[in-house]
Amino acid sequence: MLSRMKKLFTVLAVAVATTALSGCFKTQEGRRRAGLPGVKDTIESRYERPVEQVYESARATLAFNGAITKQNDPARVLEAKVNNRTVWVRVDEVEPRVSRVFVQARRSGARGDINLAAELDKQIALRLR
Repeated sequence: MLSRMKKLFTVLAVAVATTALSGCFKTQEGRRRAGLPGVKDTIESRYERPVEQVYESARATLAFNGAITKQNDPARVLEAKVNNRTVWVRVDEVEPRVSRVFVQARRSGARGDINLAAELDKQIALRLR
């Protein structure tokens, strides 16, 4: 009887751990990828600049820090590799002269890297000066 309870407990523990550790997160492109959901990985900022100017600043920042791997100009979404991390940047318009930037960074294993996202966001802002 005790042996069965141990087995049942072990199976339940493995099932709970597997469920908790597996999952998906949504990229700035709107795609889903395997990884840890609910992890802080995105910084949002707003700038009083036209969308094109902010998008160009984001592109220059990613090219300076790493390599741009995908570029979706109509949606204004960039994907890049920076320090062996995957970074997504999306720029959209809030008002005619106000733009919003989302910088999302993930490490291998799809864990969030909020520090890299914040650093890249700061560099985008500095290029707008």
